[in-house]
Amino acid sequence: MNETTPNLIPGEVPPGQPDAPRGFMARMRNYFLTGLVVAGPIAITFYLTWWFVTWVDGIVRPFVPVAYRPETYLPFGLPGSGLVVAVFALTFLGFLTANLIGRTLVDLGEGLLSHMPVVRAIYRGLKQVFETLFSGKGSSFRKVGLVEFPSPGMWSIVLISQEPSVEIANKLPGREEFISVFLPCAPNPTTGFFFYVPKSKLIEIDMNAEDAATLIMSAGVVQPGGDHQKKVNALAEMANAAGVATASQSPAKVD
Repeated sequence: MNETTPNLIPGEVPPGQPDAPRGFMARMRNYFLTGLVVAGPIAITFYLTWWFVTWVDGIVRPFVPVAYRPETYLPFGLPGSGLVVAVFALTFLGFLTANLIGRTLVDLGEGLLSHMPVVRAIYRGLKQVFETLFSGKGSSFRKVGLVEFPSPGMWSIVLISQEPSVEIANKLPGREEFISVFLPCAPNPTTGFFFYVPKSKLIEIDMNAEDAATLIMSAGVVQPGGDHQKKVNALAEMANAAGVATASQSPAKVD
């Protein structure tokens, strides 16, 4: 009498046969996840760079005469030409501002803006922000700290700004010294909360603002202190572990 084949779960390999198909699919899955880990950040970086270049080109190109546009003499457009024009224009503007005549014109323009009720407040605020971020002289947002937020026992990363003005400091309760901080939100660090916190409740940490932004945007996945290859290897090992866990959770064979 012929031996009967035991009942098998659909897709299960019969007993005694090699488990090659499942191993092959697990390896292919791990290779795919590893490739995604490597190619994903590169693709997104190129996409954001391309978006920024085309955005600047769209703003600058209308101000460039048609005779000076590359597409006038080439059978195709030249991406980035507007960005190059913008860089040279800003550099030339900085050169003019550095001399007496340029400084006089800037003061004249600021004098006109200072007499506009709504525009005056917007311009002053934006000017102070740009001077702080790009002049290299200020210390705002160059230090990183921890504050107990949003509840006791929970700590959030903040960017340390400036001490409050005399008017605000006199209104704050207690006699402690306060400092203003910005708490970025994940995964978009350009939004968040701004508040004053006592210096005694702020823990300054040895981390630069760039690493803090990376940590926040990745929601803690990318920790500062490791090089890129180690991060890629770690993520690849995570993908491999996930494949092994999936294989181990598959239905057991029936003898």
